[in-house]
Amino acid sequence: MNVHPMHPFLARAATAAAGVAAAVPADRPLDAPTPCTDFDTRALINHWVLYTSHGLEHRARRTELPKELVDRDFAAEPGWSADYAAQLERAVAAWADPAAWEGDVDLGGSPVPAVGIARMLVLELLLHGWDVARATGGEIAVDEELAVLVAEIVAENAELYRQYEGFAGAVALPDDAPAWHRALAASGRDPHWKG
Repeated sequence: MNVHPMHPFLARAATAAAGVAAAVPADRPLDAPTPCTDFDTRALINHWVLYTSHGLEHRARRTELPKELVDRDFAAEPGWSADYAAQLERAVAAWADPAAWEGDVDLGGSPVPAVGIARMLVLELLLHGWDVARATGGEIAVDEELAVLVAEIVAENAELYRQYEGFAGAVALPDDAPAWHRALAASGRDPHWKG
């Protein structure tokens, strides 16, 4: 079986996200602020878990997210981070099927090529992974190659994301800033954000 060349990046992004979730302290306040001004910690974790693990698998399979998942408060569940890691494994396995990368995925009536969806999901895994890490006192492990890929995907999608208020305006950084900081800044995130 020939795995798509983007699949290893998706797997690495999922591993980094699972690492962030595992490090979130059990006693973290769910109403604490996050770098995403519209989300407190509870809303951010719920959005991140829903779309980057369950949504990731459903996109591969071209199935709808069930309402009970959309309405679920993952952040309030004991062991949510281990459940998230297990669901990420299932989702990454679903994308190991070459058929998952073929054709389009329907996004609310708009067909988007499957490869484009997978690239956007890498973005969600890592950018929201950074948001969760920042909000809960942790870090996210993003290697240079992944950071460069994220910067590339941000550049491809920034206009669309800003149109739907998914990104704020780009943050100015020094020219010698690391690739990961540049990717964060291009998505409207301040790499030095502190709650």
